[in-house]
Amino acid sequence: MCLQSAIRSAVTTVTTTITVAAGVFVPGHLGELTRIIPFELADAVLEEEGGLEKRLRLLPSRTGIYFLLAMCLFPQPGYLGVWGKLTAGLRVLRLEVPSGKALRDLRRRIGIPPVRRLFEVLAGPQGQPRTPGIMFRGYRTVSFDGCKSIKVPDTAANRAWLGKQNAASGETGYPALSLMTLVETGTRALLGAVFGPAAGGETGQARSLLPLLEETMLLLTDRGFDAGDFLAAVAATGAQFLARLTSTRILPVLRHLPDGSFLSVIGGVKVRIITAAVTVTCHDGTTYGGTYRLATTLLDHRAFPAQALIALYHERWEHEVTYLALRHTLLQGRVLRSGDPAGIEQETWALLAVYQALRTAVTDAVQSVPGTDPDRASYQIAVETARNLVTTAANITDPGSDLAGDIGRAVLSNLHGPRRPRVCARKVKSPLSHWNKHPDGKPRTTRRITSITAHVSAEHHKPATRRRKSVTTASGP
Repeated sequence: MCLQSAIRSAVTTVTTTITVAAGVFVPGHLGELTRIIPFELADAVLEEEGGLEKRLRLLPSRTGIYFLLAMCLFPQPGYLGVWGKLTAGLRVLRLEVPSGKALRDLRRRIGIPPVRRLFEVLAGPQGQPRTPGIMFRGYRTVSFDGCKSIKVPDTAANRAWLGKQNAASGETGYPALSLMTLVETGTRALLGAVFGPAAGGETGQARSLLPLLEETMLLLTDRGFDAGDFLAAVAATGAQFLARLTSTRILPVLRHLPDGSFLSVIGGVKVRIITAAVTVTCHDGTTYGGTYRLATTLLDHRAFPAQALIALYHERWEHEVTYLALRHTLLQGRVLRSGDPAGIEQETWALLAVYQALRTAVTDAVQSVPGTDPDRASYQIAVETARNLVTTAANITDPGSDLAGDIGRAVLSNLHGPRRPRVCARKVKSPLSHWNKHPDGKPRTTRRITSITAHVSAEHHKPATRRRKSVTTASGP
């Protein structure tokens, strides 16, 4: 045999050391994400919310917590397929395979509160003040927005809870959750969430998240959140806001400011109104645009120029990217599994917890390289790496490892380049969507943007004046 053939036929034995929990807790892990959701945290939320078993079982509650999270990390396989992912790297232990019914019973035994509490512990701002994109002149930027595209099985119980959305040709195919979240726009991390039937409206859902706002935050909102009483409630938290208003709203002018904005009042709160005509020019000379009308509690036009606030408002769209990562990258557009409201609630809290754990891993990695914008990190790569580490049962516990871990290293080695200004043509595949009509003037193909200009125009409303009470006198006989 020649030397070259001998080299080709040679083999190497690779030995890997895996550290997992002991005894019946062995299958309970989430790969490297277990460092963010450690055994102690899983046990703590179970004990705090009454989900801990009274006697040790072959399927303990802690294992159930990780099974629920794995269900959301692997949305396509069935129960036994998910169990196979958790135990794929542990075949040498010859673990028993539970039945599908045993796994369903395990979910019911855990209930909703421990999973909801797990998300609440994980939720919160992730960005450090010095990280690019986190702060705007001393304020952390956050946003409210809703999502109605997470679908659930079309069962009688789910229909009775959620109903179905109306469409031009009838009803939608699946019931859908109405999800409302408060997001840190710089990292797309979740600060809080609420979900349920759509009947309550987005502002009604957002009100329950107002206690999460604080004086260090600047809230960005769309036109659906411009009601006076809602903005007054936001201001009462101590947070500042930058909200888009409808173009037809008539507001009193208290005083015109040099930058073209003016002071006014909404819901008893003193605000500054900025109206700007935004024009986008593409590389082929195509132009399109629209008018934006913003209201903000940042009244000082010198410290917070109108042009800077107009440019900042674009950050609100990071919330849309958050939902893209949640429902398409992580959930893969799949319908949730559970056929009843209790199961849907539990599964949704688990989905949000997994999303936040992955976002934490991504942000920790990015912030280990000072000056790196979190926008450059690929959530897709983080999800794929996390899934691989679950099936290999790798890096479950490793106190001596660096902050980034394998997920972080994969993200950092595949950073996107600086974001390029471009027009992304809106493609709506569902004929039932409210956004099926293409916006007037917007290009139908992706094009590079060469310039964006914003012209602030002073609105010529009459200044607010006090109404004079009319005085009538009775004439004598």
